[in-house]
Amino acid sequence: MNKEAGKSYTVKEATLKLMQYCAYRDRSQKEVEDKLLEMRMIPAAREEIIIKLMQEDFLNEERFARSFVRGKFRIKKWGRYKIKQELKARDISSPIIKLAMTEINEADYKTTLYSLTEKKIPLIKETNPFKKKKKLHDFLSSKGYESFLIIEVIEDVIS
Repeated sequence: MNKEAGKSYTVKEATLKLMQYCAYRDRSQKEVEDKLLEMRMIPAAREEIIIKLMQEDFLNEERFARSFVRGKFRIKKWGRYKIKQELKARDISSPIIKLAMTEINEADYKTTLYSLTEKKIPLIKETNPFKKKKKLHDFLSSKGYESFLIIEVIEDVIS
């Protein structure tokens, strides 16, 4: 249980707390709204705080989406499909998602896909070449890469 669950906040206290929350790392508006709900703030106060956070640039959906895309691609090696799905789950609008996806360089994307493929191949113990390709395809697909690219890379690496 959250140690602050029973605490009530003034708008000023909640705003300061949320400024710290947003300053720690970029947050989506949905994360901030969830935090405000957790703090049991009334709707009018939630709206006021969110507006204040946006005005003072603590909350910026585009900046959040761009850093999310960069982080998930560079660190977790996620593909475009999985990243888009996660952004949609965080209620990020389609135009912002489209803008954020430009953070992925096409050459880096293919290099990462090749790298993941080459690292995974020796870990697959399957001897049947068709089953091996299927397992590799399933793995890369679960990382969010597009099927047509996966097939292209598998044929290139295994053939």
